[in-house]
Amino acid sequence: MSRTTDILLTALAPAVWGSSYLVTSELMPAGYPVTIAALRALPAGLLLLALTRSLPPRAWLGRVFLLGAFNFALFWVLLFVAAYRLPGGVAATLGTLQAMMVIIMARGWLGTPVRAGAVAAAATGILGVAFLLIRPGAAFDLIGVAAGLGGAASMAAGTVLSRKWHPPVPALSFTAWQLTAGGLILLPLALILEPPLPPLTLPSLAGLAWLGLIGAAATYAIWFRGIARLDPGAVSMLGMMSPVMAVILGWVILGQSLSLLQGIGAAIVLASVWAGQRANRPGPVRTAAPPARTA
Repeated sequence: MSRTTDILLTALAPAVWGSSYLVTSELMPAGYPVTIAALRALPAGLLLLALTRSLPPRAWLGRVFLLGAFNFALFWVLLFVAAYRLPGGVAATLGTLQAMMVIIMARGWLGTPVRAGAVAAAATGILGVAFLLIRPGAAFDLIGVAAGLGGAASMAAGTVLSRKWHPPVPALSFTAWQLTAGGLILLPLALILEPPLPPLTLPSLAGLAWLGLIGAAATYAIWFRGIARLDPGAVSMLGMMSPVMAVILGWVILGQSLSLLQGIGAAIVLASVWAGQRANRPGPVRTAAPPARTA
């Protein structure tokens, strides 16, 4: 499969994640972020475990739970804290900083070279998301900003370590392990921190099924497959598709307005994603010159 196909397939994951904002705000009960995150991760992980019939080796349990915490438990909790305490545009813009963090972490943990083009593409993408989402007079809350930065760092660490520690198993099994681990971490936190969830309506159950089966199980399998095949910097740039899709869905489904500045921001983000893929292409493989022939 070509690199272009891998990029397009991997980009489907953050594009679908962009629908999470719409589904959560319109279909799910408010005030239960940790509980909803646990219900999103654990059932999906257990279902994938039943389908793949693959359990992590005992030696991998520590890594699996650490990845589950970075990619799901810690990331989702901090994401919801930032979303509650900050305007949506500010929270989403802070989340896009993970692309820059991935470049730095990949250098330290994987030895990936820092390419000037990749840094420029990430910085331009962050600027584009700010144009797309931040409104004049947006308020900044210190705890919310810390949560947004922590969530970006958590996702960045999970992305790089998923590449460093990818076991010799299919992406679906790797996803099942991490989702289950993340759900097991979230479940006691939900029971301790939040009141019991009220009875869910049929639309809420449909939204939870979408968030778990499509927005977690299917898309993260695609995402981890992409991490195994592409440079971490290239994968992290694709994450900027999520806020673009969220704005498009809000415009199409909820009838939200779309200004000229937002349109410019979306164009900047898409251009930066394209530039990021070119900047993070693997370099040509150099082969040794053949030995000189002697008479």
